[in-house]
Amino acid sequence: MAQGTLDEWAQPVVDPEVRAFIYSLVTAIGGANSGEDGRYVLGDDALACLKDLIRWIRLYDQRLNRLDVARCLAEANLVKGDLLEILAKYSEKVTVDKLKHKIALACLELLVPLTWPVEIDALEATVNHHRHAPFLQLAQVGYKRAIIQYDAVKILQTAVRIALPSMAEPRKERTQRDEGIIRLVLYFIRNVAMISQPQNLPVDGDEAEVSRSATIDAFHCQDIFQVLLTVASSMGDEFVSQDVVILEILFHLLKGVDVEKLFMEEQKLASTNTDELKSLIQKEKAMLAGYARHAPTRHNRFGTMIWVKRDDDRVSTISGQDVLGKAQKSMQKMDKTKKWNKPRHRGPNKDNEGSLEEFDLAVPISSSARQHLRAFVEEFLDSSFNPLFTHLRKAIEREEGRVEARYPRQYFYLVSWFLRAECTRRRRLKEKAANSNGSTTLSVEDESFGLVAGVMNQETFILLNRFMQRSQDDKAWQDLNAGMKCFTQILLTVQEMSESALEDDQEIAENIQNRIFYEESTHDRIITILRSYKDQGFGYLDACTELSHVFLRMLERYSKQNVDLQIRSRRRARRKQKAAVQTEGVENGEEGNASEAEDLAEAQRATTERKFDFARFSAKFMTQNCVNTFVSFIRFYHDLSAEQLKRAHRFFYRVAFKMELGTILYRVDILQLFNKMIKGPEGLDPDMPAFKEWEEFVRHFFRSAVKKVQERPELVLEMLFSKINATMFYLEHGYDREVTTRAPRAPAELEVKPGMEKTEQIGVAVGVLLNQSKADALNWLKDVLLTAADERKSWEDMDEARKAMTQSAEGEDLTREAEEQPKAPSIVVKPDNDERRIAMYKDNKLRLLMQLVGFQRLGLDDDPEASWIIPSFISASELTESVDLIRKFEFDPPIYENGKTAEDFLRSKAAARRRRASFDDDSEGEGGSQGEEDFEFPAGGPTTRKSDTLEELKNRRRRRRRRSETQELDDEEKDRRAEARRKADLEKRRKIKSDMFVHDSDDETDDERDKAFFAKEEEIREAAGRSILKALTEGISNEKGSKKRKSTRERKKSRKRRKESELESEADDSGEEDDVVSISSKASSARIGDMLGLDSDVDEATDTPFSSQQHGNHASNRDASVEISKPASAAKEDAIMLDEEDEDAAPVRRPVARNMRAGFIIDSDSE
Repeated sequence: MAQGTLDEWAQPVVDPEVRAFIYSLVTAIGGANSGEDGRYVLGDDALACLKDLIRWIRLYDQRLNRLDVARCLAEANLVKGDLLEILAKYSEKVTVDKLKHKIALACLELLVPLTWPVEIDALEATVNHHRHAPFLQLAQVGYKRAIIQYDAVKILQTAVRIALPSMAEPRKERTQRDEGIIRLVLYFIRNVAMISQPQNLPVDGDEAEVSRSATIDAFHCQDIFQVLLTVASSMGDEFVSQDVVILEILFHLLKGVDVEKLFMEEQKLASTNTDELKSLIQKEKAMLAGYARHAPTRHNRFGTMIWVKRDDDRVSTISGQDVLGKAQKSMQKMDKTKKWNKPRHRGPNKDNEGSLEEFDLAVPISSSARQHLRAFVEEFLDSSFNPLFTHLRKAIEREEGRVEARYPRQYFYLVSWFLRAECTRRRRLKEKAANSNGSTTLSVEDESFGLVAGVMNQETFILLNRFMQRSQDDKAWQDLNAGMKCFTQILLTVQEMSESALEDDQEIAENIQNRIFYEESTHDRIITILRSYKDQGFGYLDACTELSHVFLRMLERYSKQNVDLQIRSRRRARRKQKAAVQTEGVENGEEGNASEAEDLAEAQRATTERKFDFARFSAKFMTQNCVNTFVSFIRFYHDLSAEQLKRAHRFFYRVAFKMELGTILYRVDILQLFNKMIKGPEGLDPDMPAFKEWEEFVRHFFRSAVKKVQERPELVLEMLFSKINATMFYLEHGYDREVTTRAPRAPAELEVKPGMEKTEQIGVAVGVLLNQSKADALNWLKDVLLTAADERKSWEDMDEARKAMTQSAEGEDLTREAEEQPKAPSIVVKPDNDERRIAMYKDNKLRLLMQLVGFQRLGLDDDPEASWIIPSFISASELTESVDLIRKFEFDPPIYENGKTAEDFLRSKAAARRRRASFDDDSEGEGGSQGEEDFEFPAGGPTTRKSDTLEELKNRRRRRRRRSETQELDDEEKDRRAEARRKADLEKRRKIKSDMFVHDSDDETDDERDKAFFAKEEEIREAAGRSILKALTEGISNEKGSKKRKSTRERKKSRKRRKESELESEADDSGEEDDVVSISSKASSARIGDMLGLDSDVDEATDTPFSSQQHGNHASNRDASVEISKPASAAKEDAIMLDEEDEDAAPVRRPVARNMRAGFIIDSDSE
């Protein structure tokens, strides 16, 4: 085997054939002249070679998703050695000579993809990307250095000259090629602004040559700022699709630049920098002094190891001489040596994600760059801000194809940056005017906020709220960070507008605040953002705490100025209804089948206004998650500014003392953090402006904590944990909160729309359950029906055998006189699991099918524990028929016309009753008289005298007939007499009411009437008792008594039928639905027991099925008792016979029957 070298085993980075093709094309473009001048000379086919390289990049790198061609061009030094030389050679003549313009444009077409920032997509990245990306990033830094530091000519200005002919054309006369050239030049400027030194790669050359300051100076020197101002100010008129490119250029120029320092004067800026330097030196000295106390010297270089005895008599080992001083120092050293192996994040690596989009890192710029950038920002605010950002907002709203996902984030960040710049500039102008002693006055334009009016409108607020909500839902934290910064700066700008000297600005600020604070969804979003912080980074933490602080402070001030502030809250009726549809299946033709348009309309209508309560709103911030967010923020107290420390101080002060919820702060880690900030070690600097406020707060806070521990000793244990609401309430009040639970609400009762047979109704119910995927409920119901059919069939067979034995023993005559046959025992329906038990109460579709097959429910409608039974009158054949119907419709569901489903044939019983009632009300209102008086009470009670009304009506009829024979009446006379009769009747009824309810108090007592009433009651009671005793003592099975009971039963049945007919006629007259006027609880229990086939004393009626022997015996005794308990004599009523021919006779009210209760007659006066 031949020996080879290591180079032979190493695989090449790029395909050798590709490298050879690229190198040959680069060589053919041109090169330096061999003469003395050494100028660059183009090859004969330079333009063709440039175009071939463009094709290689498009077809090989971009289409195949590789970076091999870009790597070869970087190694061949194409940009520095050829492209920049060609642009410098043709810089002056690029707008005159067409060939040179084509060559320069080809060079620009190569520069744009070569300087395009390298982004590695985690989903589409290959080995080539990870292999070539670091090399290409460093190469791009070299490209930028060569472009902005080129000495011969201004490369950026030359690139702009290439696009000048296209930009000079009117927009309507430009071709697609002109638009492409303009976009190509702007993308080249964008790439130069974006390229920066990678943080994880070594620095090749001077980093200051490619810094932000160098870029700003180059843009100023090469008049790029003027180009940007020209394009931005004409946005919407002469330029349309270039708005997103201008947005990116501005974003990468301004991100991270401190606005306050940008607009500072040189002297004040110098003093500010000096103060910052002094504070840094002070921090360094304090750090070195703390280290010097325990720093090793030449006398203590030897190792030291000590034992620390802890409270549980355990011993720990600590090394080092710095722990010999105090026990506390030893414990701190022990805590520092503890390590927590935090689980690694298994998701995608986000360390380098969005590094080009990071805007929370402060970027220092030089003095010259500050001046140039300040002049550009001021001119941009004066001329270009409103046109550009208005056009961008419309493009984002319409979701244009050129708008990528990162552009809304850049848009809102730049809105916040420019709003802050405008406020800072106005503040500096006011300070300058105040320091000039009246020599400088502010104009109306300086006072007005019209320069930023393009983003202070309702459309921008709607877009911002939508963007923040979508970012929060998608967990796009960087986008949400930009939205929070924008919203915060809008609030601060509105606050300054409200303090403006112009009334128009004050009115606009009032209107904006009203619109922002009117929506309760905005309030809830702020609270949700503050609560949901986890580990999104310090920039996000700073933004969310600042937003909540500014929003809460401004809302408090605005609510005090507007006492009657109203907010719009959205009720969740539609959401609750949809949840009920999914869980309970509450949907029918009228309610459940609403279309999407109806949902939107219902959601629009489900908004209500209510008065705003700031105390109630601020209490939502006093939760454990909100406190944890601010605790995480204050842990960075070494790095926080005075304003940030003040923000955290205001929040904790509000929690502990304003809202008096200091219990939520009584936690060990929070107490330790507050103590460390003030007492140390490594605490706040006592010379800081915010130290006094924090020291005062911590002192009062610890004093309240000690006092609370004395009141509630349980707090010592609770300090180890976060507080829930129940724990906080107990620690505050000393007792647990009483929680009232409501009984579950019964579902809406359903019914099948009328017009269907019972078989079809069962098909509808089965179809609905199948549509809701409730086949398990159908299977359970079939099993119950089959089991009940077998049991009922067994009982029927036993009953037939008993009848046969009776017939054979006693003959035909005894059979005809036999007593009433016993009923079959009712069967209790038992659920197979807890879910079925809940469905038997909540699922109204299942309940409908159970009712259709004959099941009955015992108990109240709102009782979840009520039992279902199969009553005794349902035979085994009927149960079997129900099972067959369910099986039939289960495997062959019915098909309805016009595309209707089974749900379309269901309706709510309550809705049907409401419709019938409304129809009856409308009919009565249309046909009835409008002027009659509505009497709340009846005209009178029952009368004891015999009525002579019939004879009077007959006499009146005879007189009317005689008068009609003598003379004919016209219509007016008839109407007049009818009105007179109506008035006379009303007057008569009023007198009756007056006589009934307005009388002397002496007439209320009548001793003789009371004695007669009680005597009659006593007689009835004794007769009933004798009858019950007689029935109990007599034998049920006595043959001789059977005939007697039969005749007695027939007589009583006839009286019962007469009495029931009287009660039914009385119920029809009074409009009541029940057949029985009143019934006691005992009678109700007896009726339920009758349905179950048991006596009222049997408690297990709803749990177990019942035998036929028990049913037969109890039924006989019960029948006797029930028959005897009926009244011995019914009250006599006067029968009023009206002549059918008498049309004018007024109806006479039937006397009210007496109420019966459990077999005793109860007069209405006793109630």
